Amino acid sequence: MFHRIAMLVSVAVLSAASVMAVSAQDIKLPPTLTFTAYDTGTAGFNIAVAVGKMMKDRYGTDVRVLPAGNDVARLAPLRAGRAVSSAMGSGTYFAQEGVFEFGAKEWGPQPLQLMLSSVDCNAGSLGVARDTGVTEIKQLRGKRVGFVVGSPALNQNALAILAFGDLKKSDVKAVEFSSYGAMWKGLINNDTDAAFATTITGPAKEAETSPRGIIWPPLPHNDAAGWERVQKVGSFFFRHVATCGAGISPEKPIELGNYPYPIFVVYGTQPADLVYAITRAMIVDYDVYKDSAPGAGGLAAKRQTMKWVVPFHPGAVKALKEAGNWTDGDQAHNDGLLKRQGVLSAAWADYGKSGPPPDDKAFLDGWMVARAAALTKANMPNGFEE
Repeated sequence: MFHRIAMLVSVAVLSAASVMAVSAQDIKLPPTLTFTAYDTGTAGFNIAVAVGKMMKDRYGTDVRVLPAGNDVARLAPLRAGRAVSSAMGSGTYFAQEGVFEFGAKEWGPQPLQLMLSSVDCNAGSLGVARDTGVTEIKQLRGKRVGFVVGSPALNQNALAILAFGDLKKSDVKAVEFSSYGAMWKGLINNDTDAAFATTITGPAKEAETSPRGIIWPPLPHNDAAGWERVQKVGSFFFRHVATCGAGISPEKPIELGNYPYPIFVVYGTQPADLVYAITRAMIVDYDVYKDSAPGAGGLAAKRQTMKWVVPFHPGAVKALKEAGNWTDGDQAHNDGLLKRQGVLSAAWADYGKSGPPPDDKAFLDGWMVARAAALTKANMPNGFEE
């Protein structure tokens, strides 16, 4: 009897192993892939590297992660066909909408679509040097706040957090930097007092151990007026309790805000089979990389933000369906977002044919008017009213 049970257990184990092997063999990844992310050591970069190591170990695929200091630099290799995916943040939304830097004549609305995104124990907010004495967002009035040239995501996020304290850019001393990494070095070197980041980013950890130290002034969730101001500037933010990051732990949680980050995005023109394979590998082999970098655990299929502001790619939808994490409601929401991308694309094409002014500012101003009109005609929200 014992031998029979042992044999049955062995068969079951072998069967499970066979299923796993077949599952892995079914995923066809190319020999090489290129991703982009924020600078080396940032949360998005570290998570992209962790995913890449999984793909190398499991599928023999070499994944190269290109560091870039801002949203434009992260997306340029994707648009040029030199990279497949980027570990983006809220800049994904701005690029889709064709606003800020993406309203320039060289860009316009970008048809970006999601594979997977992460919401974990971290949050995204303004990290403030502890030696400033600031403990509330409103106390940043007159302080130096970092902004990054060419990175509407970081800059708009910083403005959204300032709005919680009823502050605008004119209420602080804006200090511009060339990249995300440079901005955080600026905080450590006393060139600025506050900088936006996810709480688990490497530079924030460095700031925590530096002589200046770091704190994350809270955004109390019961402050309805403060949160209304946040979401007016950054509609993609939601209330979130951070339990991990620089100076944060489950024992010392902080009420902050968050949005999915990193967001692994691709262009809608990427082949569905390729996007499906990448997404499925990230889902099937989640256990291989989930503990390899802070925040990677949020990439689980069951933890996806299904009804956000940017659609999923059809290849990713197929993988999510197979994982049992896709509903008819998700499909309806996704279809609406894809329709929105079509409206924006058509509006951009029409604007280009209308003889827009050559001056950069006048071009952007004219585009924002044309964009608003097209969305109104389609009965879709603007999202960026003046």
